[in-house]
Amino acid sequence: MQITNFAEGGQFEPRKIAAALRTSADEIAMTVGLSKDALQRRTRIQSDKTQRRLRELVEVLNKVVPRFGTELIAYAWYRSEPLPGFDGRTAMQLVQEGKAQQVLEYIDAVDAGVYA
Repeated sequence: MQITNFAEGGQFEPRKIAAALRTSADEIAMTVGLSKDALQRRTRIQSDKTQRRLRELVEVLNKVVPRFGTELIAYAWYRSEPLPGFDGRTAMQLVQEGKAQQVLEYIDAVDAGVYA
């Protein structure tokens, strides 16, 4: 996932992310913990919170795509695979709670063999 493929004018574009993941902008909003409205109005798309959540989604997926081979399988993992040590919560649930950094650190630890 090339980050530049999901940006336009220096900002993440939810419709480009949705197209790459073969889903809707509404679903992208839900998976990052935003309302549908946050990805429909231009002023809301440009807000710091919306851009941060979109960036976090792309960062998490970028870290796991090499492991799974495709963006679609990485996205399925993000949405459905409970992470050990996080009370059965998925990466999606943690990002929705504003804990994307913990997900990224977990992935780095697994890649380093800490949880293997």
